[in-house]
Amino acid sequence: MSLPRRLFAEFLGTAALVMMVIGSGLMGQRLSADLGVVILINQISTVLGLAVLVALLIPVSGAHINPAVTLVMTLRRELPAGEGLSYGVMQLAGGVAGAVGAQAMFDLPLVEFSNNQRLTTGSFLGEVISTAGLIAVILTAVAQSKADWLPLLVPAWIGAGFFATSSTSFANPAVTVGRMFTDSFTGIAVESVLGFIAAQVLGALLGWLLVSLYYPTGLAREPQGEEASRAAHTEHTAKEGP
Repeated sequence: MSLPRRLFAEFLGTAALVMMVIGSGLMGQRLSADLGVVILINQISTVLGLAVLVALLIPVSGAHINPAVTLVMTLRRELPAGEGLSYGVMQLAGGVAGAVGAQAMFDLPLVEFSNNQRLTTGSFLGEVISTAGLIAVILTAVAQSKADWLPLLVPAWIGAGFFATSSTSFANPAVTVGRMFTDSFTGIAVESVLGFIAAQVLGALLGWLLVSLYYPTGLAREPQGEEASRAAHTEHTAKEGP
């Protein structure tokens, strides 16, 4: 895929993800006054939507839809620095667009800055753990040649993190920025955003480090282009003879 198409896919995917996160939270608030029910509605919608997005966008852009993922892939030189920066910009723009879209769907002001203070020592640690785990899941799956499992593994980790972490597992700087623009159940106050993003960056680097300890030689990858043709020819020759 050309770079503009990949960038648009990252923008659209991140916007859709944030719209699902905020929209399901708003719907949950309208359906129930029970906080547990609201969180469950939010979790189910986010997990299902994330699974669809990852499955469909992997062949297009790699389905990062998360600046933390893009950061690690750029540092690993899986993505050129310029493209990595462009990915991050489009993901952040998509996060804001998704928040505005969710607000519009529920007849709310397009932008409402959140007053939901979330940053504590515990939630900071929760974001470090949830983001480290997410990066470790992705890199380990690729290292084990199980990248086709990612549409199941990624939403499963995030879904578990909803209830297993004190921060409810944002694990995504673009989602964090987007949620700043809704004063609803899923919102996060401006004062908490930088702390959450710092935790996510730290967690992403920690997840990369942990996987590097187990797979120091790097990630498994599928052969491309002429390399794939040579590999196929070699395999055929080995089976059938010259």
